[in-house]
Amino acid sequence: MTGVVVIPALIAAPSAGADIAKKNNPAAPTWAPAATATIHPGVQMFTDGAQCTANFVFSDGVSVYVGYAAHCAGTGAATDTDGCSTDSLPLGTPVTFNKRATLVTSGTQVGTGTLAYSSWIAMQQAGETNADACAYNDFALVKVDAPYVANVNPSVPFWGGPVALNTQGTATGDKVYSYGNSILRGGIELLSPKTGVSLGDEGNGWSHTVYTVSPGVPGDSGSGFLDPSGNALGTLSTLQLAPLPAANGVGNLSRELAYANAHGMSGVNLVPGTEAFAPVV
Repeated sequence: MTGVVVIPALIAAPSAGADIAKKNNPAAPTWAPAATATIHPGVQMFTDGAQCTANFVFSDGVSVYVGYAAHCAGTGAATDTDGCSTDSLPLGTPVTFNKRATLVTSGTQVGTGTLAYSSWIAMQQAGETNADACAYNDFALVKVDAPYVANVNPSVPFWGGPVALNTQGTATGDKVYSYGNSILRGGIELLSPKTGVSLGDEGNGWSHTVYTVSPGVPGDSGSGFLDPSGNALGTLSTLQLAPLPAANGVGNLSRELAYANAHGMSGVNLVPGTEAFAPVV
């Protein structure tokens, strides 16, 4: 893999009150209305001061999880893209959910959780030798603490969906949709929706290269991408310097989720959005 760097998380101090509740999440949660939910795809996530963006909501029928990129909890440099050799913060690390954070303020904390799964940790524990998996499997799950599960909605802001999990990949020219939330946007949510095109798959299907007019930037790491039908395609991982500068590498979510369920997690599935997918720009 050449011409690729991990999109670093932006560093900002999280709001006060990040103590973790140790209670179990309730089974069969009732989702908050999309219009008032405070934890959802696209929400800002802070891990040890580093800010990333949530992709989708997941559940194993007992607990509720929000996904982001494994490198959001990584301790290496921006050029350390190999998940099989780069260190990570441990499972159980506190994560907070914030809204309207900027470079000046950490915004409002709307929930807490803990790092429950990291593909980087899982691959190192498994002794993974597949070079493509090591390079592109960049996915993590944060378990939402029980008091905040009632504030979760799985719908992607602006676009709606996801409808289901994409298991087919993309073809060159397919439209893609995303919702980034980097603090570089100064809390201006109108700048968060992005649309673009797929440049095809790479890494033997482990990743998709996408190009959007406004590329994913530091702080957007982990955000989700939808395919033309509103299916959950992948998670923002890297900034590509080739074949097209300012394109982004998006991990194949179906492979990343399957790996998670085979290496530490069990029965974790994507939760479809409660709002219909409506790709109107």
